[in-house]
Order: sequence, then structure tokens, then C-alpha cells
Amino acid sequence: QVQLVESGGGLVQAGGSLRLSCAASGRTLGRYPMGWFRQAPGKEREFVAGIRWSDGFTTYVDSVKGRFTISRDTAKNTVYLQMNNLKPEDTAVYYCAAAYQRIPVAAGEVDYWGQGTQVTVSS
Repeated sequence: QVQLVESGGGLVQAGGSLRLSCAASGRTLGRYPMGWFRQAPGKEREFVAGIRWSDGFTTYVDSVKGRFTISRDTAKNTVYLQMNNLKPEDTAVYYCAAAYQRIPVAAGEVDYWGQGTQVTVSS
């Protein structure tokens, strides 16, 4: 089992920044590929960014490219999502996710979820 605990959400004005953290514990052997998803009210959960532990390869949804950066700290077993130039449409609950084999880019590919952290961007 893998436990994922997010932190760092909050309320911020448009144009502001937040950094989310996801601490992984439990069975982290092999360090599963990880990602961030988000879910806004009334919408489906969508992929935001993903990263591989082994080589740091990253991938992003087009709407956050150039604004969000995913990174990892292997010593702390922690993945981060730095979010800059936030927009009201970024408002959502953000979830950390891990998958056994490859970076999850759809909710159905996720094997472990965090509990979620709320990000609210005011205009």
C-alpha cells in the first residue's frame, strides 16, 4: 500500500502562486510514477501534470503549460506542483495520484489517490 498526503492548497488571487506538496509513504519501492489531477464542481476529474521518479520526465495538460511545474524530491519521497499565474478556472480540488507502471494521464489509470486539497483562485 502507498499513502499519499497532499498539502499546500488555499485561497489566492488571480495571478498569484501556490505550491502543492504530496508526501508518499508506505510501499514506495520502485517509486511509482506520479501525477496531479484536479476536479472542479460539476466536472470530471482531469489530469494536470505527471512525473517519473526514475528520470524526472514530466508531462502537462496544455492549459497549464508554462504556468505549472511538477518536481520531485527523491530523498523526501515528495512530489510538488508549483502553480504560478493562477487563473479562476484553476479553482478545483487537486489530487495527488500514483500508478504502478506509467504516468497516469486518466483517472482510470490511477492506483492510489491522495485525499485532495482545495485550491481557490479569486478574480
